Amino acid sequence: MSRLFGYARVSTLQQSLDIQVERLLAEGVQETRLFKDKISGKTDNRPELQLLKLKVESGDVILVTKLDRLGRNTLDMINLIEAFTKQGVSVRFLDDGISTDGPMGKMVITILSAVAQAERERINERTSEGRKAALIKGVKFGPKPWVPREQIIADHKFGLRPGIIIKKYNIARSTYYKLIKEYEYEKNS
Repeated sequence: MSRLFGYARVSTLQQSLDIQVERLLAEGVQETRLFKDKISGKTDNRPELQLLKLKVESGDVILVTKLDRLGRNTLDMINLIEAFTKQGVSVRFLDDGISTDGPMGKMVITILSAVAQAERERINERTSEGRKAALIKGVKFGPKPWVPREQIIADHKFGLRPGIIIKKYNIARSTYYKLIKEYEYEKNS
């Protein structure tokens, strides 16, 4: 009798796994056989995926909600699926309605993962083009510059007008007022 396992993944810690988990549980996966990663799919060096690889045995079935939840790169996806296949484990993608059972399933997986990778590459190209256009317009990327908070507050206490302080330190008006508001709050606490 085959055992059901579930795998859910999101790319960042801020994202939620709830929808995927609910779906896998509704399909009959036991909570103890549910593996969840909050890490990019660019790598297969994901703690829960590695543990899943160790837990499954021949005849088991792994349920995943979508293709891109298992991996984001065609080669990695194919390698993962082949590794599971060698163990005698099949993988079913619920939303895509496909399974790695049989030769047709493997062919469909290969084609769909290639299409998914091509789409990601197009997204990356568009993102890169947008970034270049923003740079040309003068948009600055990266961490915000350091603001000399104590000196700004000292100038404020000395009685310098906000406009002078803003120009002196080349900061936004909103930054100045945010710092002063924080200072007033700390002073009154």
